[in-house]
Amino acid sequence: MIFFSPIMSILGIYVLAAVLPAFFLLRYIYKMDTVEKEPPYLLWSLLLAGVLAALASIVLENIGSVIINSTLDNSDPYYYIIFAFLVVAVVEEGTKLFFLKRRSWRDPNFNFMFDGIVYSVFVSLGFAAFENIKYVFNYGLSVAMPRALLAVPGHLGFAVFMGVFYGRAKLCESRGHYFASKVNMAMGYAAAVFLHGFYDSCCMIGTRQATTVFVVFVVVMYFIVFHMIKRASSKDRPV
Repeated sequence: MIFFSPIMSILGIYVLAAVLPAFFLLRYIYKMDTVEKEPPYLLWSLLLAGVLAALASIVLENIGSVIINSTLDNSDPYYYIIFAFLVVAVVEEGTKLFFLKRRSWRDPNFNFMFDGIVYSVFVSLGFAAFENIKYVFNYGLSVAMPRALLAVPGHLGFAVFMGVFYGRAKLCESRGHYFASKVNMAMGYAAAVFLHGFYDSCCMIGTRQATTVFVVFVVVMYFIVFHMIKRASSKDRPV
């Protein structure tokens, strides 16, 4: 046991560095759900759904990479934009929405508008935590801080936009407006894909101009997202 304890300590540090950013954001969202707290078993299952979405994304992104690389040269100036939007964003937000809807849409606890944000964020940050563990173990603790400040809150931002529309979709369905429900669902997905694709495009291009746009985009998105969370929390209502 003496020989294994240093290894276990290092593994523990890596895991903590990877999951703590997601934990703090999950705690914040949980506290903002002021009308009716969601049961722990549901929240844990949503985190697991996020992990399943991440695993599904790995497979689908590999397939997408093969298709893109067979049709485009990576020296093409639009390669990274196309890859970021049509492979990464479409796949990752698609798998999140698939597992989010599969787990929560018919759950009787989904009875308030803000629940849409809570469920979407828990799936997305389950995804982000798993992804973070993979990055930290592959590249070391040096990536933990930038991912804590950028990647994990980025997933939160995409999820909040999706969650707002997800809650609206549930409200529309409960009132018998099925077409409007589908429109809101599609708008939530489209908003998340656009934000995710734009975020990743700037990261992948990597020029000074792209980095400047990225920083401005992230700051503005964070400001809007936390305003949306506070507004949705204060104006929560039954669906």
